[in-house]
Order: sequence, then structure tokens, then C-alpha cells
Amino acid sequence: MKIGILTRNINSWSSTQLREALVSRGVKPVSFSFPDLLAQIACKPYLKGNGLKVLEDLDALFVRPIGRGSLEELVFRMDILYRLERLGLCVINPPEAIEHCVDKYDILAILEDKGIPVPRTAITENTNEALKAFDDLGGDVVVKPIFGSRGVGVTRIVDPEIALTVFKAIRYHHGVIYIQQFIDHGHSDIRALFVGDRVVAAMRRVAQNWKTNYSQGAQPKSLSLDPALEDLAIKSAKSVGCKVAGVDILESSMGPMIVDVNSQPGWKGLQEVSKTKIADEIVSFILSESKK
Repeated sequence: MKIGILTRNINSWSSTQLREALVSRGVKPVSFSFPDLLAQIACKPYLKGNGLKVLEDLDALFVRPIGRGSLEELVFRMDILYRLERLGLCVINPPEAIEHCVDKYDILAILEDKGIPVPRTAITENTNEALKAFDDLGGDVVVKPIFGSRGVGVTRIVDPEIALTVFKAIRYHHGVIYIQQFIDHGHSDIRALFVGDRVVAAMRRVAQNWKTNYSQGAQPKSLSLDPALEDLAIKSAKSVGCKVAGVDILESSMGPMIVDVNSQPGWKGLQEVSKTKIADEIVSFILSESKK
């Protein structure tokens, strides 16, 4: 049996953990990136690279971060995943779930449609409308790139003049203005890791400021997740079709809110404070899905 790991960095910590977990089960891991691949139409193999025939050689494909790229590159990468899925390869996460999760407007809209609590958020291409929304959201907002991760490009704004400058800069570069009410959360949040149909591990991320990303320096703390929050994380991941997901929860005076569902999560920080062998949990799920 062979399981593919499709990632931008085949030597990343999480990818290495997956390879080791697969090898321990007697399964051969095959790691590669999108630029390694050649897609073909009207001739076979439909997808190959580095001596690998993807459809013919793999029993399943696990998608780690697909990497930055131009619009053409990203659309082409998603096209590849959709075709592999159509042709019968087990792809985790499904491409539709990945598409939902990389788009911050789409993911929160879906969650709200499912009755899941999310922060008040405004998205627009109009600078004047963004300024009105800035006031409507209390004059204390977080501005985020609509496509982005790890807290990169995220900033908090409380001054209307600075808001106008930032909004104009975003529009100058043809960006979409995405602003969200700032929620006082005591410099911490919760990351729950969902695999299959359950949460396998959770942590509290504690920071020195309002940004709680592990990659931005937040410290992981062990956490026994409250059953109500566990149910909320499961519902959130399932709402967008994820099989494996990192669900981010803010606790506030208004109750818990989901701020993100990450379809390509890392788990280094979580593993530091969890007794669960996370890579083993993910591999067990991949193998069970591949047999279907």
C-alpha cells in the first residue's frame, strides 16, 4: 500500500510525523509537491511526476498545505484534486472542503447558515462601505486578508483615519476589504483537532497580545475540551465537509464563536501538550477511508 502526502514542504514537521506513522504501519509514504506533477488529458497516466503515476500507484492522497501561488497556479492545483477525486482516488481533505476553508468569507457564511456562532464580519470592495462597517462594528476591528493563514497580514485597527488608509491600500492592490469585530478573548483561544468524526486533541493557545497563532509565538497549554465546545467543533468541521480540520474557537462574553476552520492544519504545538499521538490518529483514519 502507498499513501501520498501532497505538500509544499515535504520535510515539514507534520509531514515527517505522517511519514513515520505510515512506515510504522508497513505503509509506504510518497511525498511530493504540485510543481512536481504533470497533468495529461486524452492520454495516460492522467497525473504523474518523479516516477509516480498518481492514480495507478496511490491508495489515498493526504493534502497538506498546497502553498502560495498565482491565481492560475491555485486554480490548476484545485482542478487536479477535483479530477483525482472524480476518478476515484481517496483525497483527504476533499477539494470542496479545502476551497471552502481557504476563503474566509465563504467559511464563515457557511457556518452561519448552519446556525454556528461566528463574529460579526463585513466584506466589501467599496472603501466607503468599509468605513461605514468600521463604525457599525464598534470602531475596533481586525482586518484580515480574505485568503491567508497563520495570522500573516492580520491587523487590529481602532482609528478611523488609519482604517481609511489601510482600506485604500487594500483596494489599490485590488484586494477585498475583510473586517471583523474585535472580540475581547483574554489573549487566548482554543484549537480543536477534528479527525473523522471526533475531536482527537485540543489545546488552549495563550499569547502576549491578541494574536493567538502558534506560528506567531502563542504558547500551547493542555486542555480537556468542554463537551459543548467539542460538539461545536465537530459540527463546524462537518458543515464544510472536512475529514481532518483544526477548528479555532474564541470564548467571549457573548459565548463561544468559531473564527476559523483550517482544512490543512499543522499540529506541532498541539502535540507538545497532548498525550494522543496525532499523526497515528490521522493515519488510522486515512487507511480506513482508503479501504472504502
